[in-house]
Amino acid sequence: MNSPIWIPSNEKIKNSLMYKFMKECSEDFNSYFDLHSWSINNLEDFWANFWRFSDIKYSKNYNSVLENPVMPGAKWFSGSELNYAQNLLKGDPDQIAIISIGENISPRTLTFKELNYKVSSVQKGLSKLGVKKGTIVAGFVPNCAETVISMLAVSSLGGVWTSCSPDFGANGVVDRFGQVNPHILITSNGYSYNGKLFKLEEKVNGVLESIDSIRHIVEIEYVDIKSNFNHDSIISFGDILNDEQTQPTFEQLPFDHPLFIMYSSGTTGPPKSIVHSSGGTLIQHMKEHQLHCDIKAGKSTMFWFTTCGWMMWNWLVSGLSSGSTIVLYDGSPSYPSLERLWKMIDDLSITHFGTSPKFLSACDSANILPNKFCKFGSLESILSTGSPLVEEQFDWIYDNIKADIQLSSISGGTDIIGCFLAGSPIIPVYRGELQCPQLGMSVESWNDDGEPVIGESGELVCTKPFPSMPIKFWNDSDGSKYHSAYFDEYDGVWTHGDYLEMTENGGAIIYGRSDTTLNPGGVRIGTAEIYRSIENFEGIIDSVVIGKPEDSDVSIVLCVKLSERSIITDELKDKIKLQIRKSTTPRHVPNYIFQVLDIPYTISGKKVEKAVLHSVLGKKVKNKDALINPESLKEYSNLPF
Repeated sequence: MNSPIWIPSNEKIKNSLMYKFMKECSEDFNSYFDLHSWSINNLEDFWANFWRFSDIKYSKNYNSVLENPVMPGAKWFSGSELNYAQNLLKGDPDQIAIISIGENISPRTLTFKELNYKVSSVQKGLSKLGVKKGTIVAGFVPNCAETVISMLAVSSLGGVWTSCSPDFGANGVVDRFGQVNPHILITSNGYSYNGKLFKLEEKVNGVLESIDSIRHIVEIEYVDIKSNFNHDSIISFGDILNDEQTQPTFEQLPFDHPLFIMYSSGTTGPPKSIVHSSGGTLIQHMKEHQLHCDIKAGKSTMFWFTTCGWMMWNWLVSGLSSGSTIVLYDGSPSYPSLERLWKMIDDLSITHFGTSPKFLSACDSANILPNKFCKFGSLESILSTGSPLVEEQFDWIYDNIKADIQLSSISGGTDIIGCFLAGSPIIPVYRGELQCPQLGMSVESWNDDGEPVIGESGELVCTKPFPSMPIKFWNDSDGSKYHSAYFDEYDGVWTHGDYLEMTENGGAIIYGRSDTTLNPGGVRIGTAEIYRSIENFEGIIDSVVIGKPEDSDVSIVLCVKLSERSIITDELKDKIKLQIRKSTTPRHVPNYIFQVLDIPYTISGKKVEKAVLHSVLGKKVKNKDALINPESLKEYSNLPF
């Protein structure tokens, strides 16, 4: 068993919300894993206890915690009525709720009192435009306060919110919003990225040409650009806002009323339109924030670098329900330099900093040493997701940011609008591992025989229901698409599509998507194992791995992006292969290594191995608008095999 890289102090443990909750559940629980075991073997008791502990605001209490405890089909907190927005707006009136900042925008703050007034104002304006219970409102928007205000106004009325970030192409937006036919489109006149201003006029007009359900456009005048949208009803967001200081009203809704429509990446087919519930989203996020992140009302300030097209935006905004101040950042994480986000921690007293392995790797490659120019006095936790956090990045964080800090590598997804595995403030952090499965989440690693395994890679499954399961997929009346996505592999067991190793420490290692897992000679290999072995290889900036079918087997293909003016040579290939062989096994060694100019990513920052494979095989890559750099795929179709 490895030695921990960080151990929480007794003071931190006993002051944590996790410890308080654990002792309220039972004085006999002595560890997180006692609590977790109880939580999955007594689902109803666990969720009932957290309902009470979290201080969820509701108008009607539940009749039963869990009816029909099967997947799919479980029904949570039946009989209860609540409103998601009301729970996010209940904070101390004088506390800062939102800090909104951008590349060239100084921090703007809103207290909970001011946020309530603005939501009330926009609520009235949207109500006049026909928004009511069940109305779908789409946001094609930057990550700013106006977007959060709009979403809260929609959900306060019982409407359904769906959003894309402004860097999506028109086709990518149509592929998503075109499935759900929104009544209103909220958009901005433009946005700023990497020091440049971008108009949204052409994209929005392209969307309007294809989606005729949009009756009104609400325009946020976000940047100094004039727009000309081709629509008969364009309302300025500024005209909706007024100085009237009134409180919003809140439509009381069943626990499973639709709240958000989220979308899968859609790189190999039409994106799935995933419908999430008000209550399920709320209670899952509150559990993750309060217990696993130790978010405390009036004391925590949470930041995550995200756009409105990624579920981490929804996750971040839900932090308001636990009384956290949230920080919204709009723009490039590296403008004007990679130091910008780190300096925000000191400037804004951020306690919880959310990032990605890609950003950390960029800082490491650029020799950015944050603790040389930041004090990090407020910082309590760093969280990371988007891809597996490699062992060396654990070292980098503890060496170059702060030694006494909880590092939470978390894993879940859009499908559950939350996490299966995350951190816990009362247990150690082990190098290269996610700390633990979440409370109430019966997560296991299954081998090919459907048996749980420890210490080896298997399929990530969840064997029992949880509240943030999707209600449904849009346009899936018989539920067949929903069932096919998660339950075809094992009946009644959620199969997530990741490879996972549960460790002897009680933690976990994620090895990448199981549907892009390499299978040379019939041996399953997670792509993350190869990425991990070359993460710090000198000269390699980024890489992508695929398995190319060849002669009734699979050949491993590694494509590397090299530092400026570097060229792939046979000598360099041999060094890469030797490094992979030493770090993993001979089966991991690539059959082919190619130098490429760029690695394709989705707009939410995920590497798209499937799209690369389709390009290599000459297959059509659908929904290229889901990619931030679709032009990068061209060279993959011409690789010299």
